[in-house]
Amino acid sequence: MKLLLIEDEPKTLQSIKQGLEENGYEVDIAYDGLIGRQLARNNTYQLIISDIIIPGINGIELCREIRTWGDETPILMLTALGTTDDKVTGLDAGADDYLVKPFEFKELLARVRALTKRGSTVSHTAQVLRFADLEVSLDAKTVHRSGNKINLTAREFNLLVYLIRNQGRVISKVEIAEQVWDIGFDTGTNVIEVYVNYLRKKIDKDYPVKLIHTQFGMGYVLKIE
Repeated sequence: MKLLLIEDEPKTLQSIKQGLEENGYEVDIAYDGLIGRQLARNNTYQLIISDIIIPGINGIELCREIRTWGDETPILMLTALGTTDDKVTGLDAGADDYLVKPFEFKELLARVRALTKRGSTVSHTAQVLRFADLEVSLDAKTVHRSGNKINLTAREFNLLVYLIRNQGRVISKVEIAEQVWDIGFDTGTNVIEVYVNYLRKKIDKDYPVKLIHTQFGMGYVLKIE
């Protein structure tokens, strides 16, 4: 399984590279965003791991650019920037997960395994999910409510799909983190609340019937009251 690692700190790069290779991964490396971009465009990887603060173009810009190519390779961001806003920025750029420095290698390895497993699972079945006047096309990645198109980010779309598939059931923040995004729940941030609020504004704000509800102390549920 081939990975791309982009990190400008030589000791960190070599340490991660060695650990991944010892666990059976083939690793290409880049010390800056420009080389990383070239490698990502010219090769096929099962996962891209990139620091955010790197020379050339930073990890956020690189992630956005990769997504504009239509490349859906899972991307794991490494960052010393651990605030909620920093994490939301990375996720909105198209990253699949983030890991705040410093971290233990075994935690990185767990994220790598989860992301490469998810990236290798491809479904070719066209499906449409419906709830009330909400319609979600899994094939076209589009969302409509009462016939009106609603533009969602990839992360918002995945969250909505999970809520529809579990309609009527209260979903905890831990479950959203682990099942929707394959990341560990960080009790020190409010990233989950931020994304639920983003989604609620787009799905419910302009409609009299609200679909996304908060069960205080327990989580969120998609239902009609």
